[in-house]
Amino acid sequence: MAARDLQERIKKLILDRRLPSGAPLPTEPELMVFLGASRNSVREALKALQAMGIVEIRHGFGTYVGPMSLAPMVEGLAFRTVVGHNRGEDSLLQLLELREAVESGLVARLAGRLPERDLAELDALVRRMEREAAEGIGLAATDRAFHATLYRGLDNALLSEVLDAFWDAFHRVHTDLATGPQNPEVTCRQHREILDAVRSGDAKRAENAIREHFDNVRTRLSTAVPHAPQARPDERVRPVSPSGS
Repeated sequence: MAARDLQERIKKLILDRRLPSGAPLPTEPELMVFLGASRNSVREALKALQAMGIVEIRHGFGTYVGPMSLAPMVEGLAFRTVVGHNRGEDSLLQLLELREAVESGLVARLAGRLPERDLAELDALVRRMEREAAEGIGLAATDRAFHATLYRGLDNALLSEVLDAFWDAFHRVHTDLATGPQNPEVTCRQHREILDAVRSGDAKRAENAIREHFDNVRTRLSTAVPHAPQARPDERVRPVSPSGS
């Protein structure tokens, strides 16, 4: 039986039995009988599903339904993006455009709809960003908290995971690249404008504020180049051209 077929049948077993994350799967011998497959074939199928976060193999304890996280998606996005960037492609800008398309479409729905509790938390985050900017502290963590809090009001767990995946992949690659200089005061002002627009209930203004924020990031990324790789003793490092090729 093809490895892909075994994976699909194990996934169907999880669905048919409505097993939640953390629930134990049948033992390896039981799966061999159920699937009509050899031990090696079952193990290979389980390993492939583990790589996707669908199952979790706990050596000495058994196999369980996995956390179903988007970690494999983050890894794939990050790897694909950095490989493309190192080839001189605009892969990081493409990932930014994907985030922009999602967020600009969502923020208009939030205009005038966020509860006062969330607005107060967003205001506190912007003020924290302003303090960090004044003290020369990096804004990334607070920036991320701002966006997470902003879209929390949509009460969509899957959406939150997808946005987190985009953020993780983007910033994992972003921190490995040399980018244009960031103006923290501009970043703070743009987040303040996003908050004010959402609070005002003006959907178009909120969308424009998000797009201005991404335009600022796009401008900085347009000059991004990869850091030079670490060479082994027997290797020579060729200079990286501005195009990243």
